[in-house]
Amino acid sequence: MKNKLSSVLATLLLITTVAVAQKEEEVKSPVHWLTFEEAIEKSKVEKRKIFIDVYTDWCGWCKVMDKNTFSEPNVAQILNEKFYPVKFDAEQTEDVVFNGTTFKFVPYGNKGTHQLAAALLNNQLAYPTVVFLNEEFAMIQPLQGYQKAEEFHRIIKFIGDDHYKTMKWDDFQSIYKSPYGDDE
Repeated sequence: MKNKLSSVLATLLLITTVAVAQKEEEVKSPVHWLTFEEAIEKSKVEKRKIFIDVYTDWCGWCKVMDKNTFSEPNVAQILNEKFYPVKFDAEQTEDVVFNGTTFKFVPYGNKGTHQLAAALLNNQLAYPTVVFLNEEFAMIQPLQGYQKAEEFHRIIKFIGDDHYKTMKWDDFQSIYKSPYGDDE
């Protein structure tokens, strides 16, 4: 009986330790993530582009992007300095009021989708998808799929430094200087 009790206690301790470690890993993100509402409020004081990571809890590639891309120091620095970075759960159930419209959760099947996620993704519900909005909240570009840190750095430099307003992507790539030593 003592062995069973010890085994159960050891298992509970292990589960608790893993849960705490996972929670600490989430908290340690170098990106200063905001809610959508917080980003809108901050932009009233200081105009910046808004970067939105649209994700779901069940999306494995979303977690990989959190771990490998958003945690990379060069990427995190640009997201924090040039954008208001937002984490938006495409399946969240809380209403979001934006530009006079209330966006709601729409249940279907076992889950559902938030209307704001559908609007941001042009009803192309693929995860992960990141969305770039300009300072006036107009769409710059949605970008579907997992992005490695090196390539993502190039993209956020192009948009964050406003190169997208004056040059084509191919022209930008010819002048881009990578902090990863991968430019040609």
